[in-house]
Amino acid sequence: MGILLTATPEQAAGSLGGIISIGYIVLLVVVMYFIMIRPQKKEQKRMAAMLAELAVGDSVLTNSGFYGTIIDITDDTVIIEFGNNKNCRIPMQKSSIAQIEKADAE
Repeated sequence: MGILLTATPEQAAGSLGGIISIGYIVLLVVVMYFIMIRPQKKEQKRMAAMLAELAVGDSVLTNSGFYGTIIDITDDTVIIEFGNNKNCRIPMQKSSIAQIEKADAE
């Protein structure tokens, strides 16, 4: 306590400037969290929920832009049938699915 009472006005102003600069750093971290990290986590949760709802017969859009129908699902892969040709079946990772249209949504 004695140190604070013996400080000159210049020293007191210097410590106040240090507190303000720490406040700016904390404010910057909080703003970056709300602008960058939080939306990314929300998107990851949305994608995980979407992939958990996959079912055989759903129409999907892949990240490469192809539309197809799911014919089989395993733990981390799906087999998708593309086009009218019933012989065009390609196994893909679940993470390569961008959008789902439920079969009963018609």
